[in-house]
Amino acid sequence: MALKTIVLLIILSLCTLSGQAGMLLIPMDETQTDHLKAYGVVFACLTDGQKAEWLLNYRAGSFLIKDLTGNRDLCLLRGVSYISASNDELADIYRVIEVENMERVHLEKAPAMAVYSPSTLQPWDDAVRLALEYAEIKYDMIWDEEVLSGKLEDYDWLHLHHEDFTGQYGKFYASFHNQLWYQQDVAANEAMARKLGFNKVSECKKAVARTIKEYVLSGGFLFAMCSATETLDIALAAEGVDVVPAVLDGDPPDPGCQDKLDYSKTMAFTDFKVSLDLQYKHSDIDTDRDRMEKFMSMENDLFYLFQFSAKLDPVPTMLVQCHNGIINGFMGQTTALRKSLLKKYIIVLGEPLEYDEVRYLHGNLGRGTFTFFSGHDPEDYQHFVHDPPTDLNLYKSSPGYRLILNNVLFPAARKKERKT
Repeated sequence: MALKTIVLLIILSLCTLSGQAGMLLIPMDETQTDHLKAYGVVFACLTDGQKAEWLLNYRAGSFLIKDLTGNRDLCLLRGVSYISASNDELADIYRVIEVENMERVHLEKAPAMAVYSPSTLQPWDDAVRLALEYAEIKYDMIWDEEVLSGKLEDYDWLHLHHEDFTGQYGKFYASFHNQLWYQQDVAANEAMARKLGFNKVSECKKAVARTIKEYVLSGGFLFAMCSATETLDIALAAEGVDVVPAVLDGDPPDPGCQDKLDYSKTMAFTDFKVSLDLQYKHSDIDTDRDRMEKFMSMENDLFYLFQFSAKLDPVPTMLVQCHNGIINGFMGQTTALRKSLLKKYIIVLGEPLEYDEVRYLHGNLGRGTFTFFSGHDPEDYQHFVHDPPTDLNLYKSSPGYRLILNNVLFPAARKKERKT
């Protein structure tokens, strides 16, 4: 009987060991052949119902996925480097993480992704859509009608780019109002506003902005870039207040409109001044004009990522995972965000050393979070209308695009429970 028991225990032990799938380490340091597609590989595993781990600060934010034939094939197909980790090697990795400024974060489920954009815009109009397309991460496009009809409830993650929530069409009037593309944009926005029962585009966009804020309050993850980082808060502060020039909406701004702004309704900024003319500027949140006066150039336009405690502050740590702590700056409809106008609870993720500006920030609101990343395209310093799209095959290891994709995986994360 004793011999049978021993044999049974051996068999059960062998079955247990054979049932444990090994792990593939996807390094995210300088050895990685395609940093951007690595995010897509992890996202594909999550979509397939698998779990993954994000090793914060370990080899620049590496990933662990199951060592399955399909996962190896996926990495090979997409040109992503990986290392097969034995049990002993995995134990060594975990020991290093336990004692260093590192942390293991479990990735549980692929988030449902939405990008706020009219269907007429192409992927190259939005750096985040470019990143998602290149990494082969699926997303849906939604616009005003879907937002106001409650469709945001279907999504875990929402991206905004160069949308103008003030209803001023990007303040392109002075330079482009005779261009067909501008006229088509105005017509499309006016038609949508009428369809949704609004007399003005600005009022429609304000309603959309309020709905997006409610989405965050109820648990949504928001990632905004370019002019959306600025105009969302302007629209929220200007509820019930007209700040749009007459040439754009048929009547002048409200007298004393600046003093009527309600900063208690905004998400990230306070005490800002809006621009009431036709200049290519929404408010003093954007520091672009200050930068020109200081002779900012592409060569000295840099910002630095902050380092956080991975064990105590895993969320900001996730958002700054990168193999390069110094990021090349880039311009946009909103280029950089004025630091002195930030609300007190905002976490600064990246900023230059010498200027009153922030390039990358994060905040909590209700049950959700928002992250703002100023500028248009991390690999196109000064993007102009009708410029050719960025070819990400040439920028597989772009640090700036990595920051975008950190935000894509962030909603999938669940912090590992630590022993007390």
